[in-house]
Amino acid sequence: MDQLELKYKETLAPSKQLIADMAQTQGDILILGVAGKMGPSLAILARQALDAAGLYDRKVIGVARFSTIKLKEMLESAGVITLRADLLNEADLASLPNAKNIIFMAGQKFGTTGKESFTWAMNSYLPGRIAEKYKESRIVVFSSGNIYPFTPICYGGACERVTPEPIGEYAQSCLGRERIFQYHSDKYQTPMLIYRLNYANDVSYGVLVEIAKSVIESRPIDLSMGNVNVIWQGDANEYALRSLLHCESPARLLNITGPETTSVRWLAEEFGRLFEKVPVFSGEEKTTALLNNAAESFELFGYPKLPLKLMIKLIAEWIIQQKPMLDKPTHFQEREGKF
Repeated sequence: MDQLELKYKETLAPSKQLIADMAQTQGDILILGVAGKMGPSLAILARQALDAAGLYDRKVIGVARFSTIKLKEMLESAGVITLRADLLNEADLASLPNAKNIIFMAGQKFGTTGKESFTWAMNSYLPGRIAEKYKESRIVVFSSGNIYPFTPICYGGACERVTPEPIGEYAQSCLGRERIFQYHSDKYQTPMLIYRLNYANDVSYGVLVEIAKSVIESRPIDLSMGNVNVIWQGDANEYALRSLLHCESPARLLNITGPETTSVRWLAEEFGRLFEKVPVFSGEEKTTALLNNAAESFELFGYPKLPLKLMIKLIAEWIIQQKPMLDKPTHFQEREGKF
């Protein structure tokens, strides 16, 4: 492992605050939909934090279809128990173990257009099945800032009190997910937290990577969504695990992102400076954007460990050294809700 990879690994390590919070939780942690972009690093972080707290007997269990054996083996080598299951299959769902702590990460976003019924099944039908099965647990439900309306740039983003106005079927189904979990939280007094995230970033994917790659490849950068919120994946994972201590009934709503309302143009120019390239732009900034105000999360957890400028530098180094990348675009520029 070279110096850059070591630097990256350090950004994903558990903090003292996370270790202390994990020591306060009870029971095993079951992560549903562990094979997505964030799931593997979240599962490994949970295992590391429990070990650091001396809780070696507590299990971290990751559930997914695991279409590739490599990911399954990687998680198991890190101490995460893996279970292969299709959550929409009733027999598979019934076979899953009980756990006191559930992190629900399963969902469908890209490919929604043309497969709308599957998206609704994953994002709105499945939550009801999960909420029934795990009504005695604490549940952190991954959701999206896409459920909010676009807000003027000067407003500082939508806070949790803003009424959802989802655009397009993906965002609508995300609100459906929330409503179904909220219904079951009310019905069974199940403690829950709805985790409204946008956008997580890593060295291999995210809004920052997409902008950086466009700059270095001299591809036009669409400015129609001229401002964004970003947070490092390591910080977002940590907040998700710490959220287990803040589940409530009725379900608590919590926005998760970084503290800045960040200009896409400025981001491109920062990468351009590091790459010694002049960014190419298309279109013009609108007066509104999909923005998320996460002040409440900062009151609970403090500000993210990794600031924006360090994210930019780390990603730039990663791209310059041609390290591995995920081909999973965010489509953050989308204003019509078609994914």
